[in-house]
Amino acid sequence: MTTTIGRAFLGGTLLLAVVIGFSGCDQVGTEPKGLASGENIFQDDGSYKSYLGKLYAGLNVTGQSGPAGNADIEGIDEGFSQYVRLWWQMQELPTDEAVITFQDAGGAPQTLQKTNWGPTNGFLSAMYARISFQVMQVNEFLRESTSGKLDSRGVSQEVQDKMPRWRAEARFLRALSYWHGVDLFGGIPVVTQEQPRGGAPPSANTRQEVFAFVESELLAIADSEGEENLPPTGAAPYGRADRAAAHMVLANLYLNAPVYLDNPQQVIGEDPMNRAVEYAGRVIDSGAFSLETNYQDLFLADNHTASGVVFAVPNDGESTQHYGGTQFLTHAAVGGDMEPSNYGIDFGYNGLRTTPEGVNLYEEETSDDRRIFFTSGQSLEVDDLLDFQDGYAVPKYQNVTSGGQAGDNPTFPDTDYPMFRLAEAYLIYAEATVRGASNGDIGQAVSLVNDLRQRAGLGRDVASSDLQDLDQSGTPFLLQERGRELFWEARRRMDLIRFGRFTGSEYTWSWKGDDQAGASIPDYRALYPLPQSELQVNPNLEQNTGY
Repeated sequence: MTTTIGRAFLGGTLLLAVVIGFSGCDQVGTEPKGLASGENIFQDDGSYKSYLGKLYAGLNVTGQSGPAGNADIEGIDEGFSQYVRLWWQMQELPTDEAVITFQDAGGAPQTLQKTNWGPTNGFLSAMYARISFQVMQVNEFLRESTSGKLDSRGVSQEVQDKMPRWRAEARFLRALSYWHGVDLFGGIPVVTQEQPRGGAPPSANTRQEVFAFVESELLAIADSEGEENLPPTGAAPYGRADRAAAHMVLANLYLNAPVYLDNPQQVIGEDPMNRAVEYAGRVIDSGAFSLETNYQDLFLADNHTASGVVFAVPNDGESTQHYGGTQFLTHAAVGGDMEPSNYGIDFGYNGLRTTPEGVNLYEEETSDDRRIFFTSGQSLEVDDLLDFQDGYAVPKYQNVTSGGQAGDNPTFPDTDYPMFRLAEAYLIYAEATVRGASNGDIGQAVSLVNDLRQRAGLGRDVASSDLQDLDQSGTPFLLQERGRELFWEARRRMDLIRFGRFTGSEYTWSWKGDDQAGASIPDYRALYPLPQSELQVNPNLEQNTGY
């Protein structure tokens, strides 16, 4: 498979031999060791597009050469440091949807799924470093691509004409990472291109201030009259951001605003649910996306053709080789009695499974086409976290095309990672409407949910009464439906938090609270701690409550 970004962008990233030291220089705003000056990097017109390619590649590859050996981040196994892999694990492992056998990085995966992590957890530090790395590289691109710098270097008019859009894309990628930061860590330093390289440690910012920065950046590049704008929805090459990608981040930002902010309506100026409906609605109404007939096609090796993917992290088995992302998600979900070649891969890692509670999301809907479990030789119960055959396997991401052909490389899949999908916009619209959005239509909300269920083979069986009660005893329908539709797509932690089911004892699952039967956890665990390494090098930071 060849993708636009895979060939046109990633091939030019090797000129950026930059490495960020894992301890001491990985905080937001501190420059990576060995970062070359702009004058050395931007020597010709092509270097600007190559640098933009590196910014996108920051979501995908792990270093300057694949699959490993010249890492962006030091101090952790290079495969563990891949952006999507870290984001996925931090959103899925502490929930009812995933367990893992791996004990790497000092047992970091185990402490995540047992919900007993601390500030020295290696995966938390690596995720913070990934966010920092993205922010720093975007800032450098923005510093070096001003009109004055382009003129002084004699950059062609063709590149200068494209630069406002490229700068908007860079700002989108920075905002995306800051959204991940505000969701995982809360208040982290907001650093922009206006601040000098290599200065004093950055000042701390509150969660509200980070939220406001992300919101303002996304509105500026997707909704303003300014010069730097993302292309209209549907007008960007595959794998690059258009306005729909920004609208999906905004819709998520507003849907979770009551979690992120103490007084969301005061901060935003109106009910955030109105904004969530507005931006989810823009994606839905754009006409650029449609639901696939077959749900599984969204997670196969030719999913770059899937009409319901709004923004993806592209993978190519030959040109984007690494041990994270869908490489991890395809291989780690295979083991036991499973035959790897059935999934287009050469071996399984015997790693990822789900819990009984994850299976029970579909308890009364065994005909649900989204129920992608391998059960032969697997037990339902997870008595031993380190035994792959304890828990059903979930081969959702596969290196096989919709036509049954294996991907080009059995070790490194062609399967892209769908970061945002149309179906999620449907569910955001429905939930925000039920949460009180004055611009939402309950009839449309019901219709959208039924569209998803009909595609899953369940028929149009949902009524407005099913959606309405978000605080019903047990698990609210919309939380369950999000779990079914977005299973293993790095949304479960934030969903459980938003519905008040992550901490406390309202809802427990296998190994929550380091208890096989499940136990209560304190409210402060709805936020991850700032890494201890960051506190040691930046005296301006203050640890999150409880840690």
